Amino acid sequence: MASRPTEEVPSVHQPIEGPGEGPNEDALQFMKLLEDANQPYYEGCKHFSKLSVIVHLYHMKCLNDWTNKSFTMLLQFLLDFLHSNAKLPKDCYEAKKIIKDLGLSYEKIHACPKDCILYWKDNSNLEACPNYNLLGWESNESKGQQSTNASSKRRKKKAAKILRWFPLKPRLKRLFMSPETANHMKWHANGRVNDGLMRHPADSEAWKLFDSKYIEFSSEPCNVRLGLVADGFNPYGNMSTTHSTWPVILIPYNLPPWMCMKRPYFMLSLLIPGPTSPENDIDVYLQPLVEELKELWDVGVETFDVSPKKSFQMHVALLWTINDFPAYGDILGWSTKGRLPCPSCNYDSQSRWLRYGRKFSYIGHKRFLDRDHKFRKQKKLFDGRDDMRPGPITILGGEIMLQMDVVAEHVFGKKKVNLTNKRKRGEDALTVWKKRNIFFTLPYWGDHVLRYNLNVMHIEKNVVDNIFGTLLNLDGKTKDNLKACQDLKDMGIRSRLHLEKVGNDQTRMPHDCYHMNASENDGFLQVLKDVRVPDGYSSNISRCVKLEERKISGMKSHDNYILMQQLFPIAIHGSLSPEVSRSLIELSCFFRDICLKVLNVEELKALEKRIAVTLCELERTFPPSFFTVMVHLVMHLASEAKVVGPVHYRWMYPIERYLSRLKSYVHNKTYPEGSIAEGYIAEKCLTFCSRYFKSIEIAFNRPVRNVEESMGAVVMSMDVSKRKELSDKVRWFARYPDNEAKWFKRYVINGLKFRTKDFETIRKTQNSGVCVVTEGDATYYSVLIDIIELNYSNKYRYILFKCQWANVIRGRGCKKDDFGFLLVNFSRLIHKDDRLIDEPYVLASQVSQVFYVEDVRHKDWVVVVQTKPREVFDIGIKAIDDDEEVDTYMENVLYNVTIDDACDDANDNHAWARVDEEGTIYDTSLISEDEFPEQDFIDDEELSDDIYESNGDESNDDGSSDDE
Repeated sequence: MASRPTEEVPSVHQPIEGPGEGPNEDALQFMKLLEDANQPYYEGCKHFSKLSVIVHLYHMKCLNDWTNKSFTMLLQFLLDFLHSNAKLPKDCYEAKKIIKDLGLSYEKIHACPKDCILYWKDNSNLEACPNYNLLGWESNESKGQQSTNASSKRRKKKAAKILRWFPLKPRLKRLFMSPETANHMKWHANGRVNDGLMRHPADSEAWKLFDSKYIEFSSEPCNVRLGLVADGFNPYGNMSTTHSTWPVILIPYNLPPWMCMKRPYFMLSLLIPGPTSPENDIDVYLQPLVEELKELWDVGVETFDVSPKKSFQMHVALLWTINDFPAYGDILGWSTKGRLPCPSCNYDSQSRWLRYGRKFSYIGHKRFLDRDHKFRKQKKLFDGRDDMRPGPITILGGEIMLQMDVVAEHVFGKKKVNLTNKRKRGEDALTVWKKRNIFFTLPYWGDHVLRYNLNVMHIEKNVVDNIFGTLLNLDGKTKDNLKACQDLKDMGIRSRLHLEKVGNDQTRMPHDCYHMNASENDGFLQVLKDVRVPDGYSSNISRCVKLEERKISGMKSHDNYILMQQLFPIAIHGSLSPEVSRSLIELSCFFRDICLKVLNVEELKALEKRIAVTLCELERTFPPSFFTVMVHLVMHLASEAKVVGPVHYRWMYPIERYLSRLKSYVHNKTYPEGSIAEGYIAEKCLTFCSRYFKSIEIAFNRPVRNVEESMGAVVMSMDVSKRKELSDKVRWFARYPDNEAKWFKRYVINGLKFRTKDFETIRKTQNSGVCVVTEGDATYYSVLIDIIELNYSNKYRYILFKCQWANVIRGRGCKKDDFGFLLVNFSRLIHKDDRLIDEPYVLASQVSQVFYVEDVRHKDWVVVVQTKPREVFDIGIKAIDDDEEVDTYMENVLYNVTIDDACDDANDNHAWARVDEEGTIYDTSLISEDEFPEQDFIDDEELSDDIYESNGDESNDDGSSDDE
């Protein structure tokens, strides 16, 4: 993969000359701040500047919850201690003024406790909200005190709820006034390679269509595109404490891939207070941000660009939002429960009410298939119905606005729910819109091809929970139960899975084809229990596997990501029949392919068709209750990626890690949002100082070619005149390395950590897997046993890896199974001696990392899993192998075989039940045979039990920070 290129940026101290009108007032103030910041802390100080000391002290104040008084006392002590040499503010107030000059500050806006209004703009002088007549503060005054002015009264009293708004303009301007980021903000226009592949949102159809619609906006490369993320979290870290704080974060997409989704460039815009989620009333709190976005689109803001040293009028556009599915519904205003939960399908959603399961099943994926596909006419294999309908058509922004026009004016605010006023099934189509979305007030919002993104992270986690709960038959998690069997009978399908009476007082539930017996279950879990992955790749998945209880629990979202795409296919293909395994592995392949960093539109079109077939095959295997709305949303992921590009710019893994950082700033539990705001400002100031006033040396590791042993002798035999014609490097190599070499147990190179096999025997991680691709495209796999450094007279140093290489030459130690999994056998090596002719060594710069998964069901053979480097991006500078970072299982096997090509539809002859097992026996008295009548109403609270599950605390869910 091509690594990050270096760019030359202008110095801060260069004189402001060149084209344009020069720096504006804001830029001059910023330049003055940089000059002050470069002043030493005191005369003779070499390591700290005036600004860096203030920022470090302020950061410690926020982290340790110092009071303003204690901070002032510390500053005064330092001034007295260093006499007049120290360049420090005299108190906390002056320190905060300096921090504010960096453009990092926020405004407090009072809100109604019921979330109905903000005391802002036209409402700033109100004493109470007009909907509930509630005061906007908690009074601490005596009864005799009165104030005639509502705003002054609010200043003297403790506010009941405070929204913290971080203005966007000064932070966007600072990106162009700072030499470290100014050039990068134009990378989307000047740095991309246009070869038809999608590596960045700027390569997507959505970006290009927006540019063609608004030519004036796109003609200026400095104009900014943003993404918006809103998500709730518990600031206390204790999930038993009910509290939900909602940050709204903006992401600038002008930046290149290696900067775009990184924490230093996340911009906290709003901090919505708890203790309850704003839910549908989030539009009330979004008002300040939306007003600012309108102004930045219509008017813009004058900004100085330090790279060409001229001012320009910067405009800003919001591209889309990123949320988990519940927040998706709250922001869009679409009801994500009930009969029509899918915003992508809109009013053409397909669902079926399960009479015994008492919930909706979102089956019917046959309509996404090609018109002539055989599945469309197979009734008994699916839901008992033919389906020749076309798939749903994508709804454009104008049509959505027309749909919302018929929605009654929504009155914001938390209301008491009348439990007797339940929504009737026939009214679903009329009440699916809950409000008119506030983002449609932006002039360009309706012209976007896609406005709200489905979060792959959240969908994948819920799909994994569904699969594991059902396969392992976990109580409360499985979708295969007595009610599911009764629903099958009610639908008139899969007769072999219907309940059967055994005697007078017992009933037998047949085991489905995906049911694992005890030995199969143990083998499946043992593979996952024995897994060891490289450091930082994921958390310790083996600790989540409970062999005695035969279950998996306690996994984070990133663990589900690794499990679904890499480990689950290895574990499952030996525990279930090939027909069932193939469908589940196909689903794993889909998630693997959709999460690639480089996407091809034609391949995404094929993937869009393939996932429709996969979901239909799953419909033939699993009960209808398996298909929650989260499983259905998988159908739309390829379509979205085809329009807006790679998913790692639109998922919430980095956001969840960022929220854990915000959570760490909470020390005052009675004032969590205030602590988060102060901590965020301190962090941004510290990042600013470390970026511009600290020298950081970056070492680049470049591949080096092998040097032949005979080169030294050849060079030394040359004439002196000819020897002088050689390069210095060749002459140094001719002297041979030093007689003494360094030996390491571990080494980090190319962003990867390697360890020797012996050194990691007592560890829970595996960093000894090595892979090398030769010039002839032959791939060799090995285990690292020694790390040696060669030193050429302290001029050149090279790291050699000594490895045990599996014999892949004649295929004795390497093979592929029926599913395409690559297996190697380290009991069959290329060489077993230490002879140099065996060439056990390889340059560390030439290797990539893999890890091996043991399977007790295949003695001596291990499955090879390719690691996916996070901080390596293909930016199109050189040709690469598109499959370099991807496992190759199921290649040439995937979708070439369809199960039961000759199935007998009329006789319902599909092998749904396991004939080798008796099934589960239940007491007949515990099973109700009475059919539920058709219901006249649907309770949304009842329906939402298993539609989606929260991710919990996602702090460092992969065992690493987001800055690795």
